[in-house]
Amino acid sequence: MKNFSSHFPLQNPQHPNTPLAIPNTILGQEKDENEPPPSDIEDQQDKPRCDWDFNLTTVISSSSAAAGSDAIGAVEFDHTDSLFATGGIARKIRIYSAEKLLAPRRNDDYALDHAAACEFYICTPARLSSLKWKPGSGSRVIGSGDYDGVVMEYDLEKRVPVFERDEHGGKRVWSMDYSGCDPTLGASGSDDGTMQMWDTRCDLGNCVATVQVNRPVCSVEFNPFIGHMVAVGCADRKIYGYDARRMADPVFILDGHQKAVTYTKFLDPKTVVSSSVDGCLVMWDTEDQNPIRTYRGHVNSRRFVGLSVWRNGGLLSCGSEDNHVFVYDKRWGDPIWVRGLEPAAAAHQPRNGGFVSGVCWRQTAEERCTLMAGGSDGVLQVFEVGQPPRRNFQSPDLKTKKKNIIRVVLVGDPKFPAIAGLHGVHQPELAIMVTLLFSILEKKPKQEEEKDGGGGKEATGRKKGE
Repeated sequence: MKNFSSHFPLQNPQHPNTPLAIPNTILGQEKDENEPPPSDIEDQQDKPRCDWDFNLTTVISSSSAAAGSDAIGAVEFDHTDSLFATGGIARKIRIYSAEKLLAPRRNDDYALDHAAACEFYICTPARLSSLKWKPGSGSRVIGSGDYDGVVMEYDLEKRVPVFERDEHGGKRVWSMDYSGCDPTLGASGSDDGTMQMWDTRCDLGNCVATVQVNRPVCSVEFNPFIGHMVAVGCADRKIYGYDARRMADPVFILDGHQKAVTYTKFLDPKTVVSSSVDGCLVMWDTEDQNPIRTYRGHVNSRRFVGLSVWRNGGLLSCGSEDNHVFVYDKRWGDPIWVRGLEPAAAAHQPRNGGFVSGVCWRQTAEERCTLMAGGSDGVLQVFEVGQPPRRNFQSPDLKTKKKNIIRVVLVGDPKFPAIAGLHGVHQPELAIMVTLLFSILEKKPKQEEEKDGGGGKEATGRKKGE
């Protein structure tokens, strides 16, 4: 057998002793000498794309004239994803049924009022900045942090407070959370520059441990995968990770934001996403303590605009001070979906300075999810998120396949073609490759006809056994 892998120059038909110069072309176009290498081209082609359909299903607003004082500061789903709660300036914890709000409605019949949409509400003594459902309580207990520096728990069946601690010296509590492995262990961060861990089994919520940062603590988030790990976002631009069993020194320190860190969320056991008023989200590797990717596009320079992650879908969401909700895919630094929160019909007041103040993903299956977005005007919008239906592509016929092969592989003079992307292949090898491809394409339809019994109406009309 001849070895066609040896390299020898192609011969020019007009000057047999002169090697043929293969033009530096791809798909019939001359290649620019300054064109980046293929690896850079692939990176440029890997642009952000949205693989999801976002559909607005419900808009909940306040019909009262004081809608401007109903800003939503926190939106949280319970652990069963059947209920969700909102809290904010209105000094109310509203409880909603996700099933009722996501039920199919008539076209354009998606506007509801808070009073009619919520199952019930509980009045609170102060404005709320944070809400968290208590694990292991069967969606019966919810905790809150307020502007007066108080952490409270409420029994939703009895609709009364069952726990209260005021150990932050009256300074605003920005964030609170519970440990997933020990629901009696909670943590709160405050303007007093401390992150405190406490035990809800004690009447006064005795402090188990205190981390003194000396700058406001804006975010506290327990790792839902490793319940004893907690991430603390601070106004000193850093995120500190602590092991609740040994609080003496941080396990990791993530330093890279230019301004105060406002939110932290665990995407997986070793990955944290943070938000800052420097206008960026950053995804971090907590093991090597380095940033993985930075996400830019939203506007955030002075307000708390919310942060939530959909772990199954790999999507990140945050609000923006231009009253838009942004969604990022963790693979790309630019947003894949942006939506402005339009005012409801009843909200006729001017919206100067309106912004998205809270977002939350419903942690459901990989194919479908729900995104909640709350605004500074008290309007809550619900989006159903799902993958679009797959398209069925018909296989091209034999003639089209041949044309595609010629278009991609053969470039330049048909008698002496250049090679697109196959610079080590020469004329004899090329002829064999193309001949083999065409022969395979021609044999395949014949083989299919033989399997069908010769094809045509005669084969389809035969009975079994003939």
